[in-house]
Amino acid sequence: MHLLLIADPGPPSRRVTSIKDRFEELLRQSFVADVHVDSVSETIRVQADHQLEMSTIDSVVSGYPSADFVIMLTDIPRHTQDKPLIAEVLPDRRIAVVSNPTLGAVTSRRRLLRIFMSCANQLLPDGHTAPQHSLPKRGQWSARTDSGRRTLHAHSFTGGTRLVLGMTMANEPLRMARKLSRALAAASATGAFGIFYSSIWQMSHHLSTARLISIGLISIAVMVGWLLTVNGLWDRPSRKRLVQVVFYYNLSTVLTLVICVGALYILLVAGILVASLIVIDPEFMAQIIHRPRAEFTNYLDIAWLSAAMGVVAGALGSTFDSDVDVKNITHAQRLRSRVYVADNG
Repeated sequence: MHLLLIADPGPPSRRVTSIKDRFEELLRQSFVADVHVDSVSETIRVQADHQLEMSTIDSVVSGYPSADFVIMLTDIPRHTQDKPLIAEVLPDRRIAVVSNPTLGAVTSRRRLLRIFMSCANQLLPDGHTAPQHSLPKRGQWSARTDSGRRTLHAHSFTGGTRLVLGMTMANEPLRMARKLSRALAAASATGAFGIFYSSIWQMSHHLSTARLISIGLISIAVMVGWLLTVNGLWDRPSRKRLVQVVFYYNLSTVLTLVICVGALYILLVAGILVASLIVIDPEFMAQIIHRPRAEFTNYLDIAWLSAAMGVVAGALGSTFDSDVDVKNITHAQRLRSRVYVADNG
């Protein structure tokens, strides 16, 4: 038996690569058959209504005529019956589709193997049954339709949260933060003024911890709002039935940007803190803020307030380093690039 694994480029492809050999071993142990597993990385296009483009899958599968069954791990979030869709099995096409984001932010190799084993168990003819310990512990497959189609949905209460976190991690926010180098440079240049202006020292000293934290959070929120607006990252549903799906897209986009800008902010605070420790003499600072001695917390307060000033006054107006990054920055943006256009083949 020849089983083909198709994975979208990026995290799905890396996950498939990490479990391929073990999956093949489990198949041989469970089904007592001579199983060979191949894997291929391929971007699967979608139709204008954001449904999977099966003709693209068929074209990929046609390149492997010896494949008896296909399991695909896609980066596309799927949602049906008001619940996130983990997996769908189409026996008439000998295909199973697993949604990578629906599995959550942190998916263990064991959980992914269980999902794949369960899909294989549904695809294989009667008489081939995997042992119970190799099947998913959560969720139940739906009843078969006339065509044999079955679906596995996430839990109605936790599935949405797991989906949003999975989409957020798939956006790779920390990697995205590196694409804000121009914004970081502008924020650093502006924030550095806080090191040399004693009025910033005095202000940071007199502000309460709660107010300083609030200032930092507001600056992050302002920057997130700017990036959302200038890059057109807020998505609007084109159809009523897509409202909930688009809500998940937007929520994951906002969370991605919060992590991204938050990482930039922390990096900025650390840089200004180190610079202030080098430049500002403790005795001189103590005179300015009218304290017997300058504490480390005073330096930290200066760095925190200066970073907020740098983000609002410096980074605001900046954006990501290239248009290519923007087009692939979130699930909604990447999904648009997947839409199948007949004229383009």
